[in-house]
Amino acid sequence: MTSADSAPVASVDRSFTVRRARTDDVVGIQRLIEPLVQERILLGKELVVLYGAVQEFRVAEGPDGELVGCGALHVMWQDLGEVRTLAVSSDWRGAGVGHALLDALEKDAAELGLTRLFCLTFETEFFGRHGFREISESVVDQQIYAELVRSPDEGVAEFLDLARVKPNTLGNTRMLKTL
Repeated sequence: MTSADSAPVASVDRSFTVRRARTDDVVGIQRLIEPLVQERILLGKELVVLYGAVQEFRVAEGPDGELVGCGALHVMWQDLGEVRTLAVSSDWRGAGVGHALLDALEKDAAELGLTRLFCLTFETEFFGRHGFREISESVVDQQIYAELVRSPDEGVAEFLDLARVKPNTLGNTRMLKTL
């Protein structure tokens, strides 16, 4: 578009594709989450951890093949999963990438037979728009709690609100959605 007083405006392609992550995406996933780790929004993950969890991830790929977002679904129990490491490149925020990733993770959860999704987040408005609600109480019965408390997984400890993870979760909100 041009006018006598303005220069041509270039059109920016904001299309992206959401797909399952592959091992060759892991370095890009770490690159995506690193700024959020620096801001203390996400906990850092070593490459070995990301490779071990690559099958849990979905990624959003921009028009030139660069990763513009990622997110993971971690199964915690028979009916319960956690949305983890949902991150979008700062250049792509507001373009629907986070929404598309979360939608894909929810579909994955439903395919696995999960009926509830947990997240620990600072982004309460975003997750609230997707039907997540803040929780403070235990949302599992005592028998399941006794099983979950044995897990070495820090995400499970965060879900259970165990004291040992409190320093890592300060300011975060525990949220849950029923699918």
